[in-house]
Amino acid sequence: MSREYPRTIDCGGVAVELRRFLPADETAVLAFAKALPQHDLLFINRDITHPRVIKAWLAEIAEGTISTIIAVADGKVVGCCAVVSDALSWSPHVGEIRVLVATEMRDRGLGRTLAQEALVEGIGRGLTKLTVQMTIDQRGAIAVFEGLGFRGEALLKEQVKSRDGTLHDIAVLSHDVAQVSAQQSLFGLDNLA
Repeated sequence: MSREYPRTIDCGGVAVELRRFLPADETAVLAFAKALPQHDLLFINRDITHPRVIKAWLAEIAEGTISTIIAVADGKVVGCCAVVSDALSWSPHVGEIRVLVATEMRDRGLGRTLAQEALVEGIGRGLTKLTVQMTIDQRGAIAVFEGLGFRGEALLKEQVKSRDGTLHDIAVLSHDVAQVSAQQSLFGLDNLA
C-alpha cells in the first residue's frame, strides 16, 4: 500500500500539492512552523521553529527514521504529516504520526487527508502499531484520528509546558493495524485508507 507523490488534491476549493519533504523545502517548512500557533507545537518532541531542528529532521528523513509529506498551496507550505519510527529501538514495529495544518487551511479537510496519508505511509513501511499525541483540547484532531480507527490509550497529565509556563495534558491514541483491518474487513470496509 503506497501513494504516488507529488499529486494535487482539492481542499475546499484550494489546490494543494502533496509531496515529499526535500532539502529544497527547508526554508518553506521553517516559515510554516514559525507561523503556527504555539499551542499546535506542544505535542511535538522538538521545537520545529528552530533551523537546526529542521536540519536534523531532514537528516532523519535521509536515514529513514522519519518520512514526511508536505502540503503546498500557492507556493507556500500549509501542512505536513510525518511518521516517526526507530528500527533500532525496542519498538521497531511502532510509528508515531504527527500532523500539522496552517490556521488558514483548517476546516477544509486537509488535516483528515494528511492523517490518512500518514496512516497509509506507516502501514506501507510495515509498522503494525501507530500512535498519535495531542493536547486534550484538540477535539477536532482527536475525532479525525478516531474516525481512522485510533483509540485512546493513555492520558499523560501535565506532560508539556507551553512557553508561558502553562502545563498541558497529552492524549495518546493508538491504531493496531491488524485489529482495525480485521474489523473493517468484517464490516466490508476494506478500502477506507
